[in-house]
Amino acid sequence: MFGPFERMVAGRYLRARKGERFVSIIAIFSLIGIALGVATLIVVTSVMSGFQAELVTRILGLNGHISIDAYAGQKLADYQPLVSQIRAIPQVASATPVLDGQALLSTEAGGARGGLVRGISLDDLRALHPISDHIVAGSLTDFSGDDAIVVGVGLATTYRLRIGDSLTVISPEGAATAFGTIPRVRAYKVVAIFDAGLNDYNTGVVFLPLPAAQVFFQKPAAVTGIEIRLHDPDQVNTVGRELTPMLQGRPVYARDWRHANDTIIGVLQVQKDTMFIVLGMIVLVAAFNVVSSLIMLVKDKRADIAVLRTLGAGSSAVMRIFLMCGAFVGVSGTVIGTLIGIVFCHNIVAIQHFVEHITGGRVFDASVFMLTELPNTIDWADVAQVVALGLILSLLATLYPSWRAARTDPVEALRHE
Repeated sequence: MFGPFERMVAGRYLRARKGERFVSIIAIFSLIGIALGVATLIVVTSVMSGFQAELVTRILGLNGHISIDAYAGQKLADYQPLVSQIRAIPQVASATPVLDGQALLSTEAGGARGGLVRGISLDDLRALHPISDHIVAGSLTDFSGDDAIVVGVGLATTYRLRIGDSLTVISPEGAATAFGTIPRVRAYKVVAIFDAGLNDYNTGVVFLPLPAAQVFFQKPAAVTGIEIRLHDPDQVNTVGRELTPMLQGRPVYARDWRHANDTIIGVLQVQKDTMFIVLGMIVLVAAFNVVSSLIMLVKDKRADIAVLRTLGAGSSAVMRIFLMCGAFVGVSGTVIGTLIGIVFCHNIVAIQHFVEHITGGRVFDASVFMLTELPNTIDWADVAQVVALGLILSLLATLYPSWRAARTDPVEALRHE
């Protein structure tokens, strides 16, 4: 498409000579603008994609792919035969009976906050790898009896809880007396502290042995739900159809991970699309700079174009020359921006810690964003979209100036020379 003649002339025009520095400086700033726009887009879209994937993965790791929950105020009695039937389904990796209840968590130091108390057996807690593989203090071997409790690192840090300390659990569903309803109160000993990687779990979820939770919430030999994990999360529809006859006649309802987290996933997707559009304007503005620099270059080279046309160069050859000039700026800026964005994404956690060390503040607040650190994954599909956007806008920006250069009349251009 581009012959040696067009490449040679385009190369000469891109190398600024004396008296032509201004046009070259504009082209350099255009290149920098495209590079920064592409790099910013890659970093933001990769962080948003990584954040969405990491959040969903961690939520699924803790909550399961399908949740079977008892209706409000109800309980699931005689659950063991149902759990055995669910575990017999080929697509099911595990089925964990749990007993959940809302309670007030109070410490000896006077701190208190609401939280979710989850009763679970020791074997099932050990099989819950996001918890059992991230025990930062204590041990799950002591998770037995009627006075053991496992808390998150966020709760332990806030209220300065250590192994062996007492944590009081207060349930609003108490015993009815002549003086009104008296809340149930029970103190438990902290035997382990976990770091699930999700701030909400680290600060608001505690685990009790299942028999102890059944006693505290007055649901003997019963649970409030079953957490089902699949080998493939996309098989929820198939497993759901097999669960329907098993759950008939029971006071329960089932929901899969897509419906349980559709609000979070939808919000993250909207934010990602919005950021792509907004930050894509940076590349668009840089593309306009390419247009302006090429127009100035065409006006500056009117006499040269006329001489080239007089010597036999066709209008298509002139158009290809200026297409190459603009394409070089756009493609170079896109390539440089892509490299900067990928390098930044690979080192984003180190950059985050460096900025926090220098400023003394927090760049990524776990209490707001739920995760404890920025995800450093790269979504190559998003990178390809950004690269395509940069190349398309850059190449489109070269069309009009190149067309104007090709339509230059040699006679008019040389009349006043």
